[in-house]
Amino acid sequence: MDEKLTQIEDRYEKLSARMEDPDTYGDPGAYAALAKERRELEPVVDAWRELKRLRAAAAEAEALLEGETDPDMRDLAREELDGARAAMPGAELALKTLLLPRDPNDGKNVIVEIRAGVGGEESALFAASLYRMYAMYAERRGWKTSIANLNETDLGGIKEISFILEGEGAYSRLKFESGVHRVQRVPETETQGRVHTSTATVAVLPELDEMEFQLDMNELRIDVFRSSGAGGQKVNKTSSAIRVTHIPTGTVVECQDERSQYKNKARALAILASRLAEAERERQAASRADERRSQVGTGMRNERIRTYNFPQGRVTDHRIGLTLYKIDAVMDGDLDELIDALITADQAERLREERTAPEEDA
Repeated sequence: MDEKLTQIEDRYEKLSARMEDPDTYGDPGAYAALAKERRELEPVVDAWRELKRLRAAAAEAEALLEGETDPDMRDLAREELDGARAAMPGAELALKTLLLPRDPNDGKNVIVEIRAGVGGEESALFAASLYRMYAMYAERRGWKTSIANLNETDLGGIKEISFILEGEGAYSRLKFESGVHRVQRVPETETQGRVHTSTATVAVLPELDEMEFQLDMNELRIDVFRSSGAGGQKVNKTSSAIRVTHIPTGTVVECQDERSQYKNKARALAILASRLAEAERERQAASRADERRSQVGTGMRNERIRTYNFPQGRVTDHRIGLTLYKIDAVMDGDLDELIDALITADQAERLREERTAPEEDA
């Protein structure tokens, strides 16, 4: 591992030197590419340098202990040695975590789709609450939110919604949100105070570049229609809404953000490409029956992942057994504690798999 880390540090230094070259300033594209690669390497280099510092401190303290006779100096050396040795396992673990293979989609924008599930109108209201939760989280992160398609109910609920979140690390932060979300609360329409259980499904898809998934236009049927909203609201008076059907699979995507037919079509094709790519990924994962399932879960749409219990004020993520008693904050977009725990659990599982893989292959 040391050799690999030394190579990474050397690459980091070369990138830094190239960025300081006056010739680089004349090419903004090249400078941006260098800065991006350097930024990605920086956490690894910082962690590697910290580990080297601890090793050097331990070696220096050991040498001092061997040659020093003064009791006070020996005590100081022993304290330094104990501190360095205690910190090294954590530094090594941090490095191993940073060196885990990166998900190639982590830096991408995301397409989030929420659909009402079991529970009638209450399910649609819960879907609206989930959209609000993610929109507020995006605002906290400085991401841009844009709705591609929205199907509302007369009472303000959402039957289904597709929206795009644009911002650094959007997919890396939200990729574990896919699955069935369950709510337990007293609906506003409930006169006897009974707690109802409803569900909504969330799908999080990385937004693909045009070259990553090629659509065969001969397999598509594209229809143009007027967008509509609940109770006659937000009706577009021009036929700019787009419906794209992938004939081989029957997958349908609608976009009606009321701006232009061209933009709706481009967005619908992008969402369709992401859906088809995700379906293929899930098919390949399902075909590998012997593949170990992650502790965090597969993110399949039929997997119940989280419960929002309003009477008890708690949110429970069933994949990692985490319960937080701050449901109001969570519904207002305070998701970092949940998301950080999911990312940590995923990293821990992948580290465990790396440690056990050689034993299983032997």
